[in-house]
This record gives sequence, C-alpha cells and structure tokens, in this order.
Amino acid sequence: MTDFAAIILAAGKGTRMKSDLHKVLHPIAGKPMLMHLLGNLAELQPQRTVVVVGDRREQVDAALAGQGVTTALQDPQNGTAHAALQARAALTGFTGNILVTFGDVPMVQADTVRRLLGALDGGAQVAVLGFRPPDALAYGRIIADADGTVHKMVEYKDASAEERAVDLCNSGLIVAHSGDMWPLLDAVGNDNAQGEYYLPDVATGAIARGDRVVVVECDADEVAGINSRSELAAAEARWQAARRLAAMEDGATLRAPETVFFSHDTVLGRDVTIEPHVVFGPGVTVADGVHIKAYSHLEGARLATGAQVGPFARLRPGAVLEEGSFVGNFVEVKNAVLGPGAKASHLSYLGDATIGAGANIGAGTITCNYDGYFKYQTVIGERAFIGSNSALVAPVTIGADAIVAAGSTVSRDVAAGELRMVRAEQMVKDGWADRFHDTMKKKKAAAKKDK
Repeated sequence: MTDFAAIILAAGKGTRMKSDLHKVLHPIAGKPMLMHLLGNLAELQPQRTVVVVGDRREQVDAALAGQGVTTALQDPQNGTAHAALQARAALTGFTGNILVTFGDVPMVQADTVRRLLGALDGGAQVAVLGFRPPDALAYGRIIADADGTVHKMVEYKDASAEERAVDLCNSGLIVAHSGDMWPLLDAVGNDNAQGEYYLPDVATGAIARGDRVVVVECDADEVAGINSRSELAAAEARWQAARRLAAMEDGATLRAPETVFFSHDTVLGRDVTIEPHVVFGPGVTVADGVHIKAYSHLEGARLATGAQVGPFARLRPGAVLEEGSFVGNFVEVKNAVLGPGAKASHLSYLGDATIGAGANIGAGTITCNYDGYFKYQTVIGERAFIGSNSALVAPVTIGADAIVAAGSTVSRDVAAGELRMVRAEQMVKDGWADRFHDTMKKKKAAAKKDK
C-alpha cells in the first residue's frame, strides 16, 4: 500500500452536543471518539496525521499531547474543503495518498480505509466512501456504475427524483494522491447558499476534468456521524452490542448481555461468567474461569484465574484478586491485593492493603488507610483471620495465622499466630432490663390515660 497521510476534520463547534467539552472528545466506551478513530488509523501506520481544529482547540491539543499528531487551525470556518486545506502546511514535502476523514465519524475500520486507499492503486485518481443506510434520508447521493465508477456526486436538495431514489449515499470520506488532492481542493468554489467550500466538490471537480473517481462501500454503522447526545448514545449502544457479541464468541458467558457494559480496553479470558448489570470501567483484565456476579462495578482491576466477585461489589483502581480469591457483596477494594484463596465475603472496605493467601476478612472490616493527608498500608499475613467489625488502623501489619477478634480496633502490629482482642470491658447489671421495661410500660400507660 502506498504511503498515506490522514487529515481529520474536527474544527466544528458541535453546538448540538450542548457541552463545554469538545465534540470529538466525548467518550464511547470510556474512550474519546477521536481516539477511537486514531486507533483504527494507527493500524495502517499513516506517515503523518493532521487534526484540523477550531473552536476549543486547547482541549484537542491537550488530548493529543504525546500522540505524534499535528494540529492545524481553521479560522474562520468556511466549510470542509477549506478545513482540509488548512492541513497543507503540516504536510509540506509529503508525496503520497491523502485521506480526509472526520473526527465525529469515529468507527471507520482499518480494513475499510485500506480498501479505500487501495482503490487508488487500481487506477483511480479519487476514491470516495459510500454506504447504503436503511433510510437514505437527506444524505448526498453517489451516482455510479456497477463497477464503482462515479459519474456524479449530488446533494439531496439538488438531486432529481430519479437520483433521490438511489440508495448509495456519500459518507464524506475521500482519498486522492497529494498531487491531485491539493489542486482539486484549490479549485473548489463557494458558489452555494452557505458560501462555503465543500469537500464533495473535490470528487465533482475530478470528474469534470476527466479523472476516474470510484466509490468503495462500507457498512452504514461505520460512518455514522455523532453530532448530538442521542447520536452519541446510539454509537455507544452499537459499540457495546458488538463487544458483547465478541465476548461471547471468545468464550465468555453473559447471562443478560444487554445489561453488561464494557470499557474500550476490557480484557476477558475464557469461561468467564458475567451476571446481569455488571459495569466495566477502564483498565480491567479478567483471567480464565472468573465469575463476576450481578450489579458489580470494576475499574482498574486485575482478576486472576478462578476469582469471584460480587454480587454488589466494587473494585477500584489497583484492586488485584489473585487465583481463587473472593470478594462478596458490598465489598469495596482499592489499591489492594488479595492473595490466592483470600476472601472478604461481605460489607468491607479494603484500601491500600496486601492480604495474604487464605486470609479471611470478616464482615464490616475496614482498613483505615487515610489520615487526611497521606495513605498508609495494611499488611495481612497468610491465613490470618480478621473478625467482623474490625478496624485496622494503618500502617499496621497482621502476622500469618494471627486472629483479630471481632469488634477490635487494631493500631499496633499483631505478631504471627497471636490473638489480638481490643474491646471495652463488658458491664453486666442483673435485672436492669426488666426494671427498665416495667418502668417504661407504666409511663406509656399513664400517658395514654391522661389523653
């Protein structure tokens, strides 16, 4: 494949999003839509990538820091062809094919771009990407022969009834060699109601000068633009549906697939079982044979083979569950490692902790890891038993095989094999409760009589 450069148009104001965040930075599966597009293009190793920005440029520049991507400013914003021209300086000296695409069309796949670029190797001077939606609506139409040769590009408002009946629509994506792209862009005029310079006129100009223009087709979902919150939600739904299907095809069981939500980087092993209403945030890796029960939320966590989570569990960044460990209902784990076979069955907070193999954490146990200024570590040894409703005040170490009695507040290290019991002395008053009940019943009866 001939070397290519990518121009990504992202200068629009995105007013329909009604957001302070730049449109192309709104996330799908936890990843900005622009980054989805860049990731897909990266598979093809473009020689250069230029993002054309305008409104809220600083947000896009910050998001692209360290990505090896150049930005170019469009100001004023005079249409898509004008926007593409703003990338010319950044592509000085580049002689190869140029792809022009859109930051708010994030799901174009690498294979589709490869086919589009390949059309130029087949002898065309310009190639455009077309699609056939279920409802063509007011999309611009592509009038082409069966072999893909394009004869006309026409906007819906300018199309005849016969042309409107054509269901092949223009996505807007276009490729041409640099030697053709820049002259064709320069030749685009603005003789239209909006007085703007439009990218499809590149193809129109190429046809007018006798060049061969071809259309490559793709699935409509790949080129669905995102201009509003509802379209963003629709894109998220399509992405999640595809990811759920892929997870099941790769050997995971999803009990109620439509209720499970993945992140863009979720990694699942084989024979993983995921119950209803589980949400994966970024950075989760799940090994083979893991069981994640209903209503659990995982983010930045690593689960080893055979681990179990939930129901109603929360794993926060830095949570590591080693082989065969178990976190049950209403347990929150943050920056903590549960060793092989360790378990915290219910109602606990484990933060900044290392918990040894086979240790048992009783209900209501918390690691007191923060003093308002710094975080501190709790270390619990292998096979240690922490009784219910215990508070472990970090920094503190509980030795192997030690036992912390229920209800203890432990602020000093516990040696291996030791029992630590920290409780106030119990006070017993024989008959006190009976006398209390008798007195209160009499008072209540007297109050009713006075009424």
